[in-house]
Amino acid sequence: MDKKTEGLLGFENIIKMLSDEAVSEAAKARILRFKPRTELREIRRLLAETSEAYELIMRKGSIPLGQLYEIDGLVRMAAKGRSLTMRQLLQVLYNLRVTQDVRRFLTTDMPIKEGRDGRSEPALPMLSEIADVLEPIQGLAEDIDRSILSEEEMSDNASPELKDIRRRIARQNESIRERLNRMVSSKTMQSYLQDAIVTLRDGRYCVPVKQEARAQVPGIVHDQSGSGATLFIEPQAVVEMNNELRELEIAERAEIDRILTELSLSVGGCKNTILNNQKLLVLLDIMNAKGRLAVNMKAAPPRMKEGRELKLVRARHPMLDPKKAVPLSLELGKDYDTLVITGPNTGGKTVALKTLGLLSMMAQTGLFIPASDETELPVFNEIFADIGDEQSIEQSLSTFSSHMTGIVRIIEKADEGSLVLLDELGAGTDPGEGAALAIAVLEELAEKGARILATTHYTELKKYAIQKERVENASMHFDIETLSPTYQLSVGVPGSSKAFAIARKLGLGEKVLSRAEGFLEAGDIAFEEVVTAIEQDRKKAAEGLAEAERLRLAAEEDKKELERR
Repeated sequence: MDKKTEGLLGFENIIKMLSDEAVSEAAKARILRFKPRTELREIRRLLAETSEAYELIMRKGSIPLGQLYEIDGLVRMAAKGRSLTMRQLLQVLYNLRVTQDVRRFLTTDMPIKEGRDGRSEPALPMLSEIADVLEPIQGLAEDIDRSILSEEEMSDNASPELKDIRRRIARQNESIRERLNRMVSSKTMQSYLQDAIVTLRDGRYCVPVKQEARAQVPGIVHDQSGSGATLFIEPQAVVEMNNELRELEIAERAEIDRILTELSLSVGGCKNTILNNQKLLVLLDIMNAKGRLAVNMKAAPPRMKEGRELKLVRARHPMLDPKKAVPLSLELGKDYDTLVITGPNTGGKTVALKTLGLLSMMAQTGLFIPASDETELPVFNEIFADIGDEQSIEQSLSTFSSHMTGIVRIIEKADEGSLVLLDELGAGTDPGEGAALAIAVLEELAEKGARILATTHYTELKKYAIQKERVENASMHFDIETLSPTYQLSVGVPGSSKAFAIARKLGLGEKVLSRAEGFLEAGDIAFEEVVTAIEQDRKKAAEGLAEAERLRLAAEEDKKELERR
């Protein structure tokens, strides 16, 4: 899919929103690489994933994935004989527990339906299949859980040997402290000490001795105070006891290392199962993210189909406030392949282009779209867009030149599988030449078989759309009384730019307006007057239909009341 178009339509914003819904770094990374697909079968499969995740969320809530860790590298390290740290093993344990929780979630109280043969079958077959393949490793999880308390602490229950060593360490500590406490409590020793306390230096039990009493307390000096007035001495009487304690501590460290190695080997031995579970959990994370985004957007699945016909029903741009966005409906590829949208500035023409393009990209990525589930979309091999004022400072290109550069590229690449979105086609140059070029561009793209949505202010393009087969006009409504757009699209009738009407409403004098109208060709004025008259007739017709519907509903209520009586 065209990279420039993805940027113009804001596709990366949607992908970022989707990525934010995922919990694992692996899922986020994969989502950020998502691109629209062009194979109908694959698109339908991706939409089926989203549909099942959406259905599950609406029935039971999100899949309990927690905060998945990226453990693929750790598991492969363990399989090569490398020992994992306690922190790394706890990450493996966390994912093992997530596997258990997810499998339980996907196998408990899941919806079922009646199959073709009358038997019950899963209503969410893809999720049920994943649940069947997930393989919790209960024994390994229990071993790690029993052995490790935190990232830096191993449990006494990790092994009988470790429990015995730690019991002996505790007894040895107690014996050394009792021996030293008796020493510092004696009146003779107290005269040599700065304080009658026992302290640790480099893992050895010591007492704080005055510098001048060094000769009266035989032993090993391990430290001294900042002033040099105090020496921390390990008395000779406990040196051997401290040596025994150090040997026990070394034995404890060796036993901890042995347990870590054993647990790591167990992790490595389950490499294939753990990695397969991890792969499935990341897939579930992606599916869950797609379902959550659909719920947040109040989106629905589009009907993806073969052929050229496109029908957008009550669609809205996903980045607009759903409470304020006016739904957009249009068709393309059935009675006409080119739709020319006209109307005043800020009336929503550009938003209409972006909505169609972005929703098509979302659908081809397997995402639900904020539109009615009656929306039908074909698969586009390419989506091209030339939208916005992209004056290039680096290349010294004017707005017109920049647009022409983009249009040349689009004409070279477009074919019958393309959707082309052109904003303000032909603008930025002489109106006569710009309109002629715009018509020629539309003709060329039509000959290539592309489906085209274009916006313009040129009267010539409105006339062209009326005369040319497979080309249709559309217009964005504008309330001249409030000087505000309604953002409603009507297909079949060209719109007016409303320039004179807006100027008159804002107070521009009739003399100036009359002079301006005199500069226009009579044919153009007549055409705009016809367009305005059609718009007014259409408004009256719509109001009449609304009144008729109100009267019909009132009559039905009267009838029900009479029947009740």
